[in-house]
Amino acid sequence: MQLNLSPEASIVILTGAGISKESGLDTFRDADGIWSKVNLEDVATPEGYRRNPVMVHEFYNARRRSLLNANVTPNAAHAALAKLEKEWPGTVLLVTQNIDDLHERAGSSNLLHMHGEMLKVRCERTGEIFEWREDLGLESRSPTTNEAGTLRPHVVWFGEMPLYMEEIYEALSDADLFISIGTSGNVYPAAGFVQEARMHGAHTIELNLEPSEGATLFAEKRYGPASEIVPDYVEELLGAC
Repeated sequence: MQLNLSPEASIVILTGAGISKESGLDTFRDADGIWSKVNLEDVATPEGYRRNPVMVHEFYNARRRSLLNANVTPNAAHAALAKLEKEWPGTVLLVTQNIDDLHERAGSSNLLHMHGEMLKVRCERTGEIFEWREDLGLESRSPTTNEAGTLRPHVVWFGEMPLYMEEIYEALSDADLFISIGTSGNVYPAAGFVQEARMHGAHTIELNLEPSEGATLFAEKRYGPASEIVPDYVEELLGAC
C-alpha cells in the first residue's frame, strides 16, 4: 500500500512484548510466556501484593535481574524506532506496554511507559518514584524517608489505571499514522488505540510476528520478526519523506 505522508505528519507507535522478545526477554502471553508459569493474580495484582508481598518482590527481582543481564540488549527494531524519532521531520511519540528500558538504551526519548518501568520503584506512602537497579524487599528503605516496607515495583498491575492516558489519547487524536508493533491485541486500553486512531483519520498498520486479535482493525499489516520488518518499514517511511 502506497502511503503518502507529509513531512510534518504525526506518528504514534505502540510497542508490546514482541519487540523485546528477540532481545532475550520473556513475553507474558505467548504459549510459553510468563503467565503460563505463574498465576498473574498472585504476582500482578494489588490483592496479590497485599496477600504475599515477599512472593511479588521475588518475582519482580527475577525480572529486574534478567533485564540487567549483559546479554539483554536492544535489537534492530528498537534501533530503527530511535532512528525514526531522530530523523522524521514531524512528531514521533513512542508508547510502550513494556516495562523494560530497551527503547531508552536504543536512543528513544519521546517515550511513554504506560505500564510503568521495571528499573523504578514507587513509595506507596509519598508517591515518589525512584530509579532502582537492585533487589527490592520489605526491608528496603525509601531514599527520602528512610522508612522500610513502603516501596513497591513501579509497574501497573491488573486492576490499576495505566499511566499517561490523557497524553496518549491526545496524541492519538492528532496522529496521521498509527503503528502497532509486537502486541497481542487483547490487553485494554492499548488494544483500543487502533480504533481511536482510525476514528480521527490516521492510517493504521500492524507490524507483528503473526496477526493479533485486533488485526482486522488495521488498514495495513506486515508479519515477520520485529528485527526485520520494523527496520524495513522505517526505511520506507524515511525514504518517502
